[in-house]
Amino acid sequence: MGARPAIAAALLLAALPARAAEYAALQGHGGPVRAIALNGDGTALTASFDYSVGYWRDGAPTWLEGHRAAVNAVIWLGAGRAASGGDDFDVRIWDLATGDSTALPGHEGKVVALALAPDGGLLASASWDGTLGLWPLDGQGGAGPPRFLDGHQGAVNDVAFSADGARLFSAAADGTIREWDAATGAELRTVIAHGFGVNTLELGPGDAWLAYGAVDGGTRVIDPETGAEIGDFTLDRRPILAMAVPPAGDMLAVGDGEGYIMVLDTDDWSLARDFRAATRGPVWALAWAAAGDAIAAAGISDTAYLWPLDGLSGADAVLGAGERSFLRDPATMTNGERQFARKCSVCHTLTGDGARRAGPTLENLFGRPAGSVPGYSYSPALRDIGITWTDETIDALFDEGPDHYVPGTKMPMQRIAGAQDRADLIEYLRTATDPERSRP
Repeated sequence: MGARPAIAAALLLAALPARAAEYAALQGHGGPVRAIALNGDGTALTASFDYSVGYWRDGAPTWLEGHRAAVNAVIWLGAGRAASGGDDFDVRIWDLATGDSTALPGHEGKVVALALAPDGGLLASASWDGTLGLWPLDGQGGAGPPRFLDGHQGAVNDVAFSADGARLFSAAADGTIREWDAATGAELRTVIAHGFGVNTLELGPGDAWLAYGAVDGGTRVIDPETGAEIGDFTLDRRPILAMAVPPAGDMLAVGDGEGYIMVLDTDDWSLARDFRAATRGPVWALAWAAAGDAIAAAGISDTAYLWPLDGLSGADAVLGAGERSFLRDPATMTNGERQFARKCSVCHTLTGDGARRAGPTLENLFGRPAGSVPGYSYSPALRDIGITWTDETIDALFDEGPDHYVPGTKMPMQRIAGAQDRADLIEYLRTATDPERSRP
Protein backbone atom coordinates (compact mmCIF):
# COMPACT_ATOMS: atom_id res chain seq x y z
CA MET A 1 0.00 0.00 0.00
CA GLY A 2 1.69 3.21 -1.18
CA ALA A 3 1.70 6.44 0.78
CA ARG A 4 0.18 8.60 -1.96
CA PRO A 5 -3.05 6.58 -2.46
CA ALA A 6 -3.54 6.29 1.30
CA ILE A 7 -3.25 10.05 1.70
CA ALA A 8 -5.62 10.57 -1.25
CA ALA A 9 -8.28 8.39 0.33
CA ALA A 10 -7.99 10.29 3.60
CA LEU A 11 -8.26 13.62 1.78
CA LEU A 12 -11.38 12.46 -0.07
CA LEU A 13 -13.05 11.39 3.16
CA ALA A 14 -12.06 14.62 4.88
CA ALA A 15 -13.25 16.86 2.04
CA LEU A 16 -16.73 15.43 1.67
CA PRO A 17 -19.66 16.60 3.80
CA ALA A 18 -19.92 14.29 6.81
CA ARG A 19 -23.29 12.78 7.75
CA ALA A 20 -21.82 10.91 10.71
CA ALA A 21 -18.40 10.15 12.08
CA GLU A 22 -18.15 6.90 10.15
CA TYR A 23 -18.98 8.05 6.62
CA ALA A 24 -19.05 10.97 4.20
CA ALA A 25 -21.42 11.89 1.39
CA LEU A 26 -21.24 13.01 -2.24
CA GLN A 27 -24.50 14.93 -2.24
CA GLY A 28 -26.03 17.12 -4.93
CA HIS A 29 -27.44 14.98 -7.71
CA GLY A 30 -31.13 15.23 -8.52
CA GLY A 31 -31.71 11.51 -8.97
CA PRO A 32 -30.30 8.08 -8.08
CA VAL A 33 -26.56 7.66 -8.48
CA ARG A 34 -25.91 4.83 -10.92
CA ALA A 35 -22.10 4.69 -11.01
CA ILE A 36 -19.06 5.90 -9.04
CA ALA A 37 -15.36 6.12 -9.93
CA LEU A 38 -12.73 7.15 -7.36
CA ASN A 39 -9.32 8.42 -8.43
CA GLY A 40 -5.95 8.12 -6.71
CA ASP A 41 -5.67 11.91 -6.30
CA GLY A 42 -8.74 12.22 -4.08
CA THR A 43 -11.20 13.19 -6.83
CA ALA A 44 -14.33 11.29 -7.79
CA LEU A 45 -16.85 10.88 -10.61
CA THR A 46 -20.53 10.02 -10.25
CA ALA A 47 -23.17 9.24 -12.87
CA SER A 48 -26.85 9.86 -12.18
CA PHE A 49 -30.40 9.43 -13.35
CA ASP A 50 -30.51 13.26 -13.50
CA TYR A 51 -28.68 13.17 -16.89
CA SER A 52 -25.42 14.48 -15.40
CA VAL A 53 -21.92 13.44 -14.40
CA GLY A 54 -20.54 14.86 -11.16
CA TYR A 55 -16.81 15.68 -11.07
CA TRP A 56 -15.87 16.00 -7.39
CA ARG A 57 -12.87 18.00 -6.17
CA ASP A 58 -12.34 19.22 -2.59
CA GLY A 59 -15.78 17.96 -1.67
CA ALA A 60 -17.61 20.06 -4.29
CA PRO A 61 -19.04 18.93 -7.64
CA THR A 62 -18.72 20.34 -11.13
CA TRP A 63 -21.72 19.19 -13.15
CA LEU A 64 -20.90 17.82 -16.59
CA GLU A 65 -23.98 18.15 -18.80
CA GLY A 66 -24.39 16.61 -22.24
CA HIS A 67 -26.33 13.38 -22.01
CA ARG A 68 -29.99 13.51 -23.01
CA ALA A 69 -31.08 10.78 -20.59
CA ALA A 70 -29.95 8.98 -17.44
CA VAL A 71 -26.20 8.32 -17.12
CA ASN A 72 -25.37 4.74 -16.12
CA ALA A 73 -21.57 4.44 -16.32
CA VAL A 74 -18.51 6.60 -15.78
CA ILE A 75 -14.78 5.89 -15.98
CA TRP A 76 -11.46 7.73 -15.74
CA LEU A 77 -9.45 7.81 -18.95
CA GLY A 78 -6.37 9.63 -17.65
CA ALA A 79 -4.81 12.85 -18.98
CA GLY A 80 -7.71 14.92 -17.63
CA ARG A 81 -10.37 12.93 -19.42
CA ALA A 82 -13.29 10.72 -18.49
CA ALA A 83 -15.97 8.74 -20.33
CA SER A 84 -19.62 8.10 -19.58
CA GLY A 85 -22.47 6.07 -21.04
CA GLY A 86 -26.20 6.66 -20.82
CA ASP A 87 -29.78 5.82 -21.64
CA ASP A 88 -29.50 8.11 -24.68
CA PHE A 89 -27.44 5.29 -26.32
CA ASP A 90 -24.31 7.51 -26.37
CA VAL A 91 -20.82 7.19 -25.01
CA ARG A 92 -19.31 10.59 -24.19
CA ILE A 93 -15.66 11.60 -23.79
CA TRP A 94 -15.19 14.48 -21.33
CA ASP A 95 -12.46 17.09 -21.02
CA LEU A 96 -12.53 17.58 -17.26
CA ALA A 97 -10.73 20.93 -17.39
CA THR A 98 -13.31 22.58 -19.66
CA GLY A 99 -16.40 20.42 -19.14
CA ASP A 100 -16.69 19.94 -22.91
CA SER A 101 -17.65 16.54 -24.28
CA THR A 102 -17.72 14.61 -27.53
CA ALA A 103 -20.55 12.15 -28.20
CA LEU A 104 -19.69 8.74 -29.61
CA PRO A 105 -22.96 7.51 -31.15
CA GLY A 106 -23.49 4.07 -32.60
CA HIS A 107 -25.21 1.93 -30.02
CA GLU A 108 -28.93 1.25 -30.47
CA GLY A 109 -29.69 0.72 -26.80
CA LYS A 110 -28.72 2.17 -23.44
CA VAL A 111 -25.03 2.01 -22.50
CA VAL A 112 -24.66 0.52 -19.02
CA ALA A 113 -20.96 -0.25 -18.49
CA LEU A 114 -17.51 0.89 -19.65
CA ALA A 115 -14.01 -0.57 -19.41
CA LEU A 116 -10.60 0.83 -20.36
CA ALA A 117 -7.80 -1.31 -21.79
CA PRO A 118 -4.69 -1.44 -19.57
CA ASP A 119 -2.68 0.62 -22.10
CA GLY A 120 -5.45 3.26 -22.29
CA GLY A 121 -5.82 2.87 -26.06
CA LEU A 122 -9.21 1.19 -26.26
CA LEU A 123 -12.53 1.88 -24.55
CA ALA A 124 -15.15 -0.86 -24.37
CA SER A 125 -18.88 -0.28 -23.84
CA ALA A 126 -21.67 -2.69 -22.92
CA SER A 127 -25.13 -1.95 -24.25
CA TRP A 128 -28.66 -3.24 -23.98
CA ASP A 129 -28.72 -3.45 -27.77
CA GLY A 130 -26.91 -6.78 -27.28
CA THR A 131 -23.49 -5.59 -28.43
CA LEU A 132 -20.12 -4.50 -27.13
CA GLY A 133 -18.60 -1.33 -28.55
CA LEU A 134 -14.85 -0.93 -29.03
CA TRP A 135 -13.65 2.68 -29.36
CA PRO A 136 -9.98 3.38 -30.22
CA LEU A 137 -8.78 6.41 -28.24
CA ASP A 138 -6.34 8.82 -29.88
CA GLY A 139 -4.92 10.34 -26.70
CA GLN A 140 -6.18 13.80 -27.69
CA GLY A 141 -9.74 13.49 -26.44
CA GLY A 142 -11.18 11.79 -29.50
CA ALA A 143 -11.97 8.28 -30.65
CA GLY A 144 -11.57 6.46 -33.94
CA PRO A 145 -14.30 4.51 -35.77
CA PRO A 146 -15.91 1.95 -33.45
CA ARG A 147 -16.41 -1.75 -33.89
CA PHE A 148 -19.45 -3.52 -32.48
CA LEU A 149 -19.20 -7.11 -31.27
CA ASP A 150 -22.44 -9.02 -31.73
CA GLY A 151 -23.06 -12.46 -30.26
CA HIS A 152 -25.05 -12.23 -27.05
CA GLN A 153 -28.76 -13.07 -27.22
CA GLY A 154 -29.79 -10.31 -24.84
CA ALA A 155 -28.75 -7.07 -23.18
CA VAL A 156 -25.04 -6.84 -22.35
CA ASN A 157 -24.67 -5.68 -18.74
CA ASP A 158 -20.93 -5.54 -18.08
CA VAL A 159 -17.51 -5.76 -19.73
CA ALA A 160 -13.91 -6.14 -18.53
CA PHE A 161 -10.48 -6.35 -20.16
CA SER A 162 -7.99 -9.10 -19.39
CA ALA A 163 -4.82 -8.04 -17.60
CA ASP A 164 -2.86 -7.85 -20.88
CA GLY A 165 -5.68 -6.10 -22.75
CA ALA A 166 -5.78 -8.79 -25.43
CA ARG A 167 -9.16 -10.18 -24.46
CA LEU A 168 -12.57 -8.97 -23.31
CA PHE A 169 -15.05 -10.67 -21.01
CA SER A 170 -18.72 -9.71 -21.21
CA ALA A 171 -21.76 -10.54 -19.06
CA ALA A 172 -25.31 -10.48 -20.39
CA ALA A 173 -28.97 -11.05 -19.69
CA ASP A 174 -28.81 -14.25 -21.76
CA GLY A 175 -27.05 -15.87 -18.78
CA THR A 176 -23.65 -16.14 -20.44
CA ILE A 177 -20.19 -14.73 -19.92
CA ARG A 178 -18.27 -14.63 -23.20
CA GLU A 179 -14.66 -14.07 -24.15
CA TRP A 180 -13.61 -11.95 -27.15
CA ASP A 181 -10.42 -11.13 -29.01
CA ALA A 182 -9.90 -7.39 -28.44
CA ALA A 183 -7.82 -6.95 -31.59
CA THR A 184 -10.09 -8.72 -34.08
CA GLY A 185 -13.46 -8.61 -32.30
CA ALA A 186 -13.87 -12.35 -32.77
CA GLU A 187 -15.85 -14.26 -30.18
CA LEU A 188 -13.51 -16.85 -28.69
CA ARG A 189 -15.81 -18.90 -26.47
CA THR A 190 -18.61 -18.99 -23.94
CA VAL A 191 -16.97 -19.05 -20.52
CA ILE A 192 -20.16 -19.95 -18.62
CA ALA A 193 -23.83 -20.45 -19.40
CA HIS A 194 -25.42 -19.62 -16.06
CA GLY A 195 -29.10 -19.97 -16.87
CA PHE A 196 -29.99 -16.67 -15.21
CA GLY A 197 -29.04 -13.20 -16.40
CA VAL A 198 -25.56 -12.07 -15.33
CA ASN A 199 -25.50 -8.43 -14.18
CA THR A 200 -21.89 -7.80 -13.21
CA LEU A 201 -18.38 -9.28 -13.37
CA GLU A 202 -14.87 -8.54 -12.08
CA LEU A 203 -11.46 -10.00 -12.95
CA GLY A 204 -8.80 -10.55 -10.33
CA PRO A 205 -5.12 -9.56 -10.65
CA GLY A 206 -3.46 -11.36 -13.53
CA ASP A 207 -6.83 -12.88 -14.44
CA ALA A 208 -6.38 -15.35 -11.57
CA TRP A 209 -10.12 -15.44 -11.05
CA LEU A 210 -13.39 -14.10 -12.42
CA ALA A 211 -16.28 -13.18 -10.14
CA TYR A 212 -19.84 -12.65 -11.35
CA GLY A 213 -23.23 -11.77 -9.91
CA ALA A 214 -26.55 -12.85 -11.33
CA VAL A 215 -30.26 -12.11 -11.29
CA ASP A 216 -30.98 -15.16 -9.10
CA GLY A 217 -28.71 -13.83 -6.35
CA GLY A 218 -25.77 -16.00 -7.25
CA THR A 219 -22.31 -14.70 -6.34
CA ARG A 220 -19.71 -17.05 -7.78
CA VAL A 221 -15.99 -17.05 -8.51
CA ILE A 222 -14.50 -19.17 -11.27
CA ASP A 223 -11.21 -19.82 -13.04
CA PRO A 224 -11.64 -17.75 -16.24
CA GLU A 225 -9.56 -20.20 -18.29
CA THR A 226 -11.27 -23.45 -17.31
CA GLY A 227 -14.60 -22.28 -15.90
CA ALA A 228 -13.94 -24.35 -12.77
CA GLU A 229 -15.68 -22.97 -9.68
CA ILE A 230 -13.42 -21.45 -7.04
CA GLY A 231 -16.19 -20.45 -4.66
CA ASP A 232 -19.94 -19.90 -4.32
CA PHE A 233 -20.80 -17.02 -1.98
CA THR A 234 -24.52 -16.82 -2.61
CA LEU A 235 -26.34 -15.45 0.46
CA ASP A 236 -29.97 -15.74 -0.69
CA ARG A 237 -30.16 -12.05 -1.64
CA ARG A 238 -31.22 -11.06 -5.09
CA PRO A 239 -30.37 -9.76 -7.55
CA ILE A 240 -26.62 -9.08 -7.44
CA LEU A 241 -26.18 -5.65 -9.03
CA ALA A 242 -22.64 -4.40 -8.43
CA MET A 243 -19.10 -5.60 -7.82
CA ALA A 244 -15.81 -3.79 -7.26
CA VAL A 245 -12.17 -4.76 -6.68
CA PRO A 246 -9.49 -2.38 -5.29
CA PRO A 247 -6.25 -1.96 -7.28
CA ALA A 248 -4.44 -4.45 -5.03
CA GLY A 249 -7.06 -7.08 -5.89
CA ASP A 250 -7.15 -8.39 -2.33
CA MET A 251 -10.87 -7.77 -1.77
CA LEU A 252 -14.13 -8.13 -3.66
CA ALA A 253 -17.15 -6.03 -2.74
CA VAL A 254 -20.61 -7.25 -3.79
CA GLY A 255 -23.82 -5.17 -3.70
CA ASP A 256 -27.32 -6.59 -4.05
CA GLY A 257 -30.93 -5.59 -4.56
CA GLU A 258 -31.75 -5.80 -0.86
CA GLY A 259 -29.27 -3.14 0.25
CA TYR A 260 -26.41 -5.31 1.51
CA ILE A 261 -22.70 -5.09 0.76
CA MET A 262 -20.55 -8.18 1.22
CA VAL A 263 -16.74 -7.88 1.22
CA LEU A 264 -14.66 -11.00 0.52
CA ASP A 265 -10.95 -11.42 1.25
CA THR A 266 -9.66 -12.81 -2.05
CA ASP A 267 -6.49 -14.29 -0.50
CA ASP A 268 -8.42 -17.03 1.28
CA TRP A 269 -11.97 -16.26 0.06
CA SER A 270 -13.23 -15.62 3.56
CA LEU A 271 -16.04 -13.22 4.42
CA ALA A 272 -14.36 -10.03 5.66
CA ARG A 273 -17.42 -7.74 6.01
CA ASP A 274 -21.16 -8.05 5.56
CA PHE A 275 -23.29 -5.01 6.31
CA ARG A 276 -26.49 -3.31 5.29
CA ALA A 277 -25.81 -0.14 3.35
CA ALA A 278 -29.47 0.73 2.70
CA THR A 279 -32.49 -0.17 4.76
CA ARG A 280 -34.54 -0.28 1.55
CA GLY A 281 -33.64 -0.44 -2.08
CA PRO A 282 -30.70 -1.73 -4.08
CA VAL A 283 -26.97 -1.06 -4.12
CA TRP A 284 -26.37 -0.10 -7.76
CA ALA A 285 -22.80 1.19 -7.61
CA LEU A 286 -19.60 0.33 -5.75
CA ALA A 287 -16.07 1.73 -5.96
CA TRP A 288 -12.88 1.41 -3.90
CA ALA A 289 -10.46 4.12 -2.93
CA ALA A 290 -7.05 3.50 -4.49
CA ALA A 291 -5.53 2.23 -1.25
CA GLY A 292 -8.41 -0.16 -0.61
CA ASP A 293 -9.07 1.52 2.74
CA ALA A 294 -12.46 3.04 1.88
CA ILE A 295 -15.45 2.00 -0.19
CA ALA A 296 -18.15 4.08 -1.90
CA ALA A 297 -21.68 2.93 -2.66
CA ALA A 298 -24.93 4.32 -4.06
CA GLY A 299 -28.48 3.21 -4.71
CA ILE A 300 -31.93 4.77 -4.91
CA SER A 301 -30.70 7.87 -3.08
CA ASP A 302 -29.38 10.92 -4.92
CA THR A 303 -26.33 10.70 -2.64
CA ALA A 304 -23.29 8.41 -2.80
CA TYR A 305 -21.69 7.39 0.50
CA LEU A 306 -18.04 6.76 1.30
CA TRP A 307 -16.89 4.76 4.33
CA PRO A 308 -13.50 3.79 5.78
CA LEU A 309 -13.33 0.00 5.64
CA ASP A 310 -12.24 -0.21 9.28
CA GLY A 311 -15.57 1.29 10.31
CA LEU A 312 -17.61 -1.51 8.75
CA SER A 313 -18.29 -4.54 10.90
CA GLY A 314 -21.70 -6.08 11.41
CA ALA A 315 -25.01 -5.98 9.62
CA ASP A 316 -26.82 -2.62 9.74
CA ALA A 317 -23.55 -0.99 10.82
CA VAL A 318 -23.79 1.91 8.40
CA LEU A 319 -27.21 3.12 7.37
CA GLY A 320 -29.61 1.84 9.95
CA ALA A 321 -32.80 3.88 9.88
CA GLY A 322 -34.43 7.27 9.64
CA GLU A 323 -32.70 9.86 7.47
CA ARG A 324 -29.87 7.46 6.70
CA SER A 325 -32.14 5.22 4.65
CA PHE A 326 -32.04 5.41 0.85
CA LEU A 327 -35.88 5.44 0.91
CA ARG A 328 -38.66 6.50 3.29
CA ASP A 329 -40.79 3.84 4.92
CA PRO A 330 -43.86 3.33 2.66
CA ALA A 331 -45.98 2.70 5.76
CA THR A 332 -45.67 6.37 6.71
CA MET A 333 -47.15 7.60 3.39
CA THR A 334 -50.65 7.93 2.01
CA ASN A 335 -51.34 5.85 -1.10
CA GLY A 336 -51.13 8.96 -3.29
CA GLU A 337 -47.78 9.97 -1.83
CA ARG A 338 -46.59 6.39 -2.21
CA GLN A 339 -47.54 6.40 -5.91
CA PHE A 340 -45.67 9.68 -6.37
CA ALA A 341 -42.58 8.31 -4.57
CA ARG A 342 -42.55 5.19 -6.75
CA LYS A 343 -43.47 6.64 -10.12
CA CYS A 344 -42.57 10.33 -10.12
CA SER A 345 -40.15 11.44 -7.40
CA VAL A 346 -36.99 10.21 -9.11
CA CYS A 347 -37.56 12.65 -11.99
CA HIS A 348 -39.67 15.48 -10.53
CA THR A 349 -39.77 17.80 -7.54
CA LEU A 350 -42.88 19.46 -6.15
CA THR A 351 -41.14 22.79 -5.68
CA GLY A 352 -40.11 25.42 -8.20
CA ASP A 353 -36.36 24.86 -8.17
CA GLY A 354 -36.34 21.52 -10.02
CA ALA A 355 -33.38 20.34 -7.85
CA ARG A 356 -31.39 18.90 -10.76
CA ARG A 357 -34.03 16.30 -11.53
CA ALA A 358 -34.36 14.62 -14.92
CA GLY A 359 -37.85 16.09 -15.37
CA PRO A 360 -39.31 19.57 -14.83
CA THR A 361 -40.79 20.74 -11.54
CA LEU A 362 -44.44 19.84 -10.93
CA GLU A 363 -45.18 23.05 -9.01
CA ASN A 364 -48.43 24.63 -10.28
CA LEU A 365 -49.01 21.54 -12.44
CA PHE A 366 -52.78 21.71 -12.78
CA GLY A 367 -53.91 24.03 -15.54
CA ARG A 368 -50.40 24.31 -16.97
CA PRO A 369 -49.84 23.61 -20.69
CA ALA A 370 -47.60 20.62 -21.27
CA GLY A 371 -44.03 21.53 -22.16
CA SER A 372 -44.16 25.05 -20.73
CA VAL A 373 -41.77 25.20 -17.74
CA PRO A 374 -39.14 27.82 -18.64
CA GLY A 375 -35.60 26.55 -19.00
CA TYR A 376 -36.43 22.85 -19.23
CA SER A 377 -35.38 21.01 -22.41
CA TYR A 378 -38.53 19.15 -23.43
CA SER A 379 -38.75 16.52 -26.13
CA PRO A 380 -40.50 17.88 -29.25
CA ALA A 381 -43.24 15.28 -28.69
CA LEU A 382 -44.25 16.73 -25.33
CA ARG A 383 -43.61 20.35 -26.23
CA ASP A 384 -45.89 20.15 -29.26
CA ILE A 385 -48.66 17.87 -27.99
CA GLY A 386 -50.99 20.78 -27.14
CA ILE A 387 -52.56 19.46 -23.94
CA THR A 388 -53.09 21.01 -20.51
CA TRP A 389 -52.46 19.07 -17.32
CA THR A 390 -55.78 18.26 -15.64
CA ASP A 391 -57.23 15.35 -13.67
CA GLU A 392 -58.25 13.77 -16.97
CA THR A 393 -54.94 14.17 -18.84
CA ILE A 394 -52.84 12.99 -15.89
CA ASP A 395 -55.12 9.98 -15.49
CA ALA A 396 -54.77 9.18 -19.20
CA LEU A 397 -50.98 9.62 -19.06
CA PHE A 398 -50.60 6.87 -16.47
CA ASP A 399 -53.47 4.73 -17.70
CA GLU A 400 -52.03 4.42 -21.22
CA GLY A 401 -48.39 4.97 -20.28
CA PRO A 402 -46.30 7.98 -21.38
CA ASP A 403 -44.87 6.10 -24.38
CA HIS A 404 -48.40 5.61 -25.77
CA TYR A 405 -50.01 8.85 -24.61
CA VAL A 406 -47.11 11.00 -25.84
CA PRO A 407 -45.15 8.93 -28.41
CA GLY A 408 -41.53 10.11 -28.55
CA THR A 409 -41.46 11.52 -25.01
CA LYS A 410 -38.36 11.25 -22.79
CA MET A 411 -40.57 10.13 -19.88
CA PRO A 412 -39.93 6.57 -18.66
CA MET A 413 -42.25 3.88 -19.95
CA GLN A 414 -44.49 3.11 -16.98
CA ARG A 415 -48.16 2.77 -16.12
CA ILE A 416 -50.31 2.87 -13.02
CA ALA A 417 -52.80 0.13 -13.78
CA GLY A 418 -55.20 0.66 -10.88
CA ALA A 419 -57.83 3.37 -11.32
CA GLN A 420 -57.90 4.04 -7.55
CA ASP A 421 -54.10 4.34 -7.46
CA ARG A 422 -54.27 6.94 -10.24
CA ALA A 423 -57.03 8.80 -8.45
CA ASP A 424 -55.05 8.82 -5.19
CA LEU A 425 -51.97 10.14 -7.01
CA ILE A 426 -53.99 12.95 -8.60
CA GLU A 427 -55.51 13.88 -5.24
CA TYR A 428 -52.04 14.00 -3.68
CA LEU A 429 -50.65 16.10 -6.55
CA ARG A 430 -53.56 18.57 -6.24
CA THR A 431 -52.30 19.63 -2.83
CA ALA A 432 -48.58 18.95 -3.15
CA THR A 433 -48.09 20.96 -6.35
CA ASP A 434 -50.07 23.99 -5.20
CA PRO A 435 -47.68 26.37 -3.37
CA GLU A 436 -50.54 27.90 -1.36
CA ARG A 437 -52.18 24.64 -0.26
CA SER A 438 -48.92 22.78 0.45
CA ARG A 439 -47.36 25.61 2.46
CA PRO A 440 -47.06 24.71 6.19
